[in-house]
Amino acid sequence: MTPEQKVSLVEAAKDTYGLNRSLAAAELPKSTWYYHQNERVDYEEKYRDLKPVLEAIARRHPEYGLPRIMVELREVYACSVNHKVVERLLRLWDLRILRGTRHRRPSGVHKAILEVGDMANLVAQMDEIGLFRVVYTDFTELVYADGRRKAVLMPIIAHTSKLACGWAIGESGDTHLALQAWGRAKKMFQRLGIPYAGMIMHHDRDPVYTGYRWTSQLLLKDELRLSYALGGAKDNPEMESFNGHFKADGHSLFLGAQTLPELTSVVGQRMRYYNVERRHSSINQVPPLRFIQSTWSQGEA
Repeated sequence: MTPEQKVSLVEAAKDTYGLNRSLAAAELPKSTWYYHQNERVDYEEKYRDLKPVLEAIARRHPEYGLPRIMVELREVYACSVNHKVVERLLRLWDLRILRGTRHRRPSGVHKAILEVGDMANLVAQMDEIGLFRVVYTDFTELVYADGRRKAVLMPIIAHTSKLACGWAIGESGDTHLALQAWGRAKKMFQRLGIPYAGMIMHHDRDPVYTGYRWTSQLLLKDELRLSYALGGAKDNPEMESFNGHFKADGHSLFLGAQTLPELTSVVGQRMRYYNVERRHSSINQVPPLRFIQSTWSQGEA
């Protein structure tokens, strides 16, 4: 394991187990840890102008590996930079690229999923799903600015109640966006007085969802259980259904938003409409929040 990999492990574990214990477990000297922290800040600051460019390439061509990214930088953005610099920046900024390249090593979580096979899909093993036992999520693209731009939306949807618990939207579907959506979901659960420890979060095997920052936050800190869709979209139909309807219903509104802040505002309004006003046939033709208020008050879980 390289020093950089050890630093990543410590980064994911230090808030839970403390810095000293995490350093000892990873066999990483404290001096090396602080060196990498300071070096990372300096390095990112030096190349900060490259971040929006690399994010744009990652969004438009998520299948591109490093060689194609280098060509895109030269020919489209007239940007000349060493490939080692680009490779390091992609890793530092946690961009969703290189998912299919031979250079990408699967995380420990991804390896564990492969080992347990079908058992990784916890939802598929459930005969009944009670209220707030399962929530779903996934990344999806929204087209805006009259079709000229794209953004990434990550909603979190409850199984039984159909509640849009949380969401976040940004330029790229990275770990920061995912944790922002989960943070919004936790705040909603807290407002409604709903405990989330023990819930199952179901999603695919995207690198974000098998990464250390996501898994350590949900598994270790918030005490959720993670379930993985092994067969792609067909193993996460509830999420696919929500994304399809949400994008179709708000399509013209999203196209009319000219900037990302405008699009964020529109998405927020549509999420409120979905939870407060939109009737759902699967919950007796009432909006999700009304269904929760009536069901939760009866002590059903």
